[in-house]
Amino acid sequence: MAASALILQNNFTEKKAKIAGFVKPIKQIPLDEQVVNSIRRDLERLNWKFKLPTKKNFYPTLVPPNYYDKDTIKRSMSFKRDEIIEKQKDWIKNNIEFARNNLASGYDVINSEINPTIEVCETEKQHRLFRMFRYYWSSPYSEYVGRRIKLIIRDRALPNKPVIGIAALGSPIIHIPERDEWIGWDKETRTKNLIYTLDAYVIGALPPYNYLLGGKLISYIIASNEVREIYREKYKDQITLKEKRKANKLVGIFTTSLYGNSSQYNRIKYNNELLYQPIGQTKGFGTLHLSEETIQLMIKFLKSKGVEVGHKFGDGPNWAMRVIRSAGDLLGFDSNFLLKHSFKRNIYFIPLSMDFKKFLNGETKQPHFNNYGKKELVEYWKKRWLENRKRNVDVVTNVLDFTPNDFYI
Repeated sequence: MAASALILQNNFTEKKAKIAGFVKPIKQIPLDEQVVNSIRRDLERLNWKFKLPTKKNFYPTLVPPNYYDKDTIKRSMSFKRDEIIEKQKDWIKNNIEFARNNLASGYDVINSEINPTIEVCETEKQHRLFRMFRYYWSSPYSEYVGRRIKLIIRDRALPNKPVIGIAALGSPIIHIPERDEWIGWDKETRTKNLIYTLDAYVIGALPPYNYLLGGKLISYIIASNEVREIYREKYKDQITLKEKRKANKLVGIFTTSLYGNSSQYNRIKYNNELLYQPIGQTKGFGTLHLSEETIQLMIKFLKSKGVEVGHKFGDGPNWAMRVIRSAGDLLGFDSNFLLKHSFKRNIYFIPLSMDFKKFLNGETKQPHFNNYGKKELVEYWKKRWLENRKRNVDVVTNVLDFTPNDFYI
């Protein structure tokens, strides 16, 4: 099979490919055709080109673009996000005022000294508020499994302590070749020491703080002693199942950009050192480019063939990948090729210790942590980023124009 095209080996005739399921009522179309048509629709949204069979190539093919620009990635994510928002629209409607009551007016923010305080989500109200604000992002809502810490960052310089932004940390993806190579991990060492790291899967600010580069402020706070202490306190009494040891030392945090280069993470420095170190780029392996509708059709198709793809706590996106692989095997196309043509993202590492590589490779038993206090990091952000933003007339206008009633999902 050529590496440049996805070949849909599902015995489609040219006539069937031409009608593509849009002539027959959907209920009359066999499930296998529904799945293929749904895949085709998802990929054509991403500028994949559908080619009908030729004398040389008997099967229909889908050819990916050489490059995904930012608008294409945004458009793809918006389809998946809209699916999720539609399913949750009643819940969102019931909680939108709750979210607005936790936001500040632009007039208050422009006059605020901005004094961030970190709130760990523990109560039902805190988790509900975090969930509401997470729906605000352009990327579709998803949850990590395993270790998870959700943070709400508030501005205690204002009387009602409005929310500046949110962040979430979770267990890292087990295998990312670019990350593992950069650290120097082999499989055994990675398996043993991955637990000393986390992924930051949410880092962002809410309006009107986002106009003042509040996203960079949240990024600085993630690197603070206070966040490292939150992790240590939460996991201080937990013992790993396999190694029977405590793993409450957090020596580094990984995160990825949404659209290749990240304007939020680039140039974030402290003491003349990069806090967010670019370490490589993912190969674009994932499921984000396929809609939830397509995944559900695949599940339905697999069940019709007597195939059950187990889904237990801890499976996360691996489960969706197994669904795609299983459906692809039955439909006769290269599911590996399909999965590998998601979106490439830049990988960043936030070092919380000076000798993180030695510690993560088992060369030292006790890491030497960086001493990055939240107060000092916030003051640095104000001088480096906030002061310039407040001199920008357009930025100030956007801030002043915002009221909590303007917030919507």
